[in-house]
Amino acid sequence: MYVGAALAVGLFDRLSPAAVAALRILAAGVVLLVVRRPERAAWGRARLRRSVPFGVATGLMNVAFYEAIARLPLGTTVAVEFCGPVAVAAVLSRRPRDVAAVLLAAGGVALIADVRWSGSVSGVLWAFAAAAMWAAYILLGTRVASAGNGVDDMAVGFTVAGIVCSPALFLGGPHGLAPLAEPTVLLLVVGVGLLSSVVPYGLDQIVLRRVGRARFAVLLALLPATATVIGFVVLGQLPGLAEAAGIAAVVAAVAVRSRDGDVPVEAPGQPYPVTDRDPRRE
Repeated sequence: MYVGAALAVGLFDRLSPAAVAALRILAAGVVLLVVRRPERAAWGRARLRRSVPFGVATGLMNVAFYEAIARLPLGTTVAVEFCGPVAVAAVLSRRPRDVAAVLLAAGGVALIADVRWSGSVSGVLWAFAAAAMWAAYILLGTRVASAGNGVDDMAVGFTVAGIVCSPALFLGGPHGLAPLAEPTVLLLVVGVGLLSSVVPYGLDQIVLRRVGRARFAVLLALLPATATVIGFVVLGQLPGLAEAAGIAAVVAAVAVRSRDGDVPVEAPGQPYPVTDRDPRRE
């Protein structure tokens, strides 16, 4: 995901961040449509009520995230954005162990990113908008995943979201839309869509069906750690002692999170309802 973000940053001198985000979600939708070829039922009203809000939330999250990283360092943006999944985990978790894991992860994220509120007010606001959309992505993504047609619905949702976000292409940039005529730029856009959307979000649909929303939100704490690594390798951002301590805290948070903390989202064919007690263990 953050290799794709690094590629996106490289496009900001040619296209506006919002335009790159719109192209990312549109490219991801087109690739998924070609690969999956969703059946006609995926375009029905019932399925669209799940897939379209999920896709639009994802597209808006991308726009807000790219606008934020255009103004703030990658680690700082991820730290603020992580407020979204932290809030989801805190609300959905009931055990003290779960709350401790969330607090430990949040502390680790703060150490990794070293948020600088004075850096850019607009950047922080964009990052908070991305956090809100990330929380919506988790909640809406669970609905899509639990229906059993996650990848197909994701293809439809991303395509619709790409159309909804397409006006961002005309918001302007250093060179307008002229760079889209360059094959290299188009190739990078497709690469961003694959690395930042198709692969990670496709895996999300698999994981969400098996681990549930609360554990999924805690596992997302690994993302700031990977962002720190990519920032060092690709962007030359060397983490200090605080960031290293943050990575350790995030890893500890995942270890603290108990394996049986919550029950996976019910998928078609599962004989048991989703409750706090799992009859398969009783």
